[in-house]
Amino acid sequence: MSSGILVRQQIRRLLEQGAIHASQPVAGGQVQPASLDLRLGTVCHRVRAGFLPERCTVEERLRDLRLFTFSLEEGAILERGHCYLVPLLEQLALPDDVEAHSNPKSSTGRLDVFTRLLADHGDRFEAVTPGYHGPLYLEIVPRSFTIRVQTGLALNQLRFLRGDAALPGEDLRRLHDETPLLFDDAGTALRTGFDPRSGGLTMGVALAEDREISRYIGWRAKRFTGVLDMTKEGVHDPHEFFEPIEAPRDGRLIVEPEEFYIFASKERVRIPRDYAAVMLPYDVGIGELRTNYAGFFDNGFGEPRGTRAVLEVRPHDVPFVVEDGQAFFRLQFYRSSEAPDRAYGEDGQGSHYQGQALKLSKHFCEPRSSGARSS
Repeated sequence: MSSGILVRQQIRRLLEQGAIHASQPVAGGQVQPASLDLRLGTVCHRVRAGFLPERCTVEERLRDLRLFTFSLEEGAILERGHCYLVPLLEQLALPDDVEAHSNPKSSTGRLDVFTRLLADHGDRFEAVTPGYHGPLYLEIVPRSFTIRVQTGLALNQLRFLRGDAALPGEDLRRLHDETPLLFDDAGTALRTGFDPRSGGLTMGVALAEDREISRYIGWRAKRFTGVLDMTKEGVHDPHEFFEPIEAPRDGRLIVEPEEFYIFASKERVRIPRDYAAVMLPYDVGIGELRTNYAGFFDNGFGEPRGTRAVLEVRPHDVPFVVEDGQAFFRLQFYRSSEAPDRAYGEDGQGSHYQGQALKLSKHFCEPRSSGARSS
């Protein structure tokens, strides 16, 4: 089998072979074009601190760091600013040539819920070594809001890969030249964006109104809100949890330390069916901005004329001036082992965010002034 990111039908084969198994049956909707949604298990541990279990199992380290344990089966509250660890329903028995990487789901990142995957004897977060056999755990730290979660809720996703899947810079340059990957707000192809230093595509932040964004160009999380129930979709009023940000007259905005912001990318991006991508910080030296929590882009995202990326931004240390169009992140592209039988947005696959402009998570109803017009 060729190297690359494993896609939907290949993930299903891993399930059939027992390489992925769970204490509760895996639902069909968990399998995405190039990733698998992972579900919270039945219990949650409140811990004193996060950790990496490099020289032991997670359960062994928990003996020293666990404060108390409670059930998630009927739902439970996770308080803002506290650290929790949840065993996941899914476990792995990977082949020796398959590894995995995790990322928060889009809706998790847009709520400023910080998550990291752990595996026994792991020396890195969000990574599972080739041939791993064992349980998976999720560290959860709600940063802005106190949240309600429940057994079976998916907060993160797992991407499987075989061999070297990263697309070399020159190959990405040719792909971008032949079939444009970036577009402006009118859907016109852009030939700019390739970064020869990183071998990825550089994208900026939108702080001005255009054909898709009107009035509101961003959102800032409020402090001291009520509980945000992550088990319910389309019910929360965004104005109870976020303050809308209107377009600055001069195209500049000062973002404040340890505040959480939601912005849209300046460009629209398209991920071809044979590829997947990951959002990475453009440059960690531009003021210590954390510019993304959720970074996976599955095959077919943005087809055919591009969709904006939504940016989760948390500045650190000092106030920072951001300008319209300023480079904020880059996309690293990966080859798929084969084309998925269903791409993003087909038959409901990931369709909540397909065609988005500036969009909060699926837990919110439409804001009183959405800040977006249909394209």
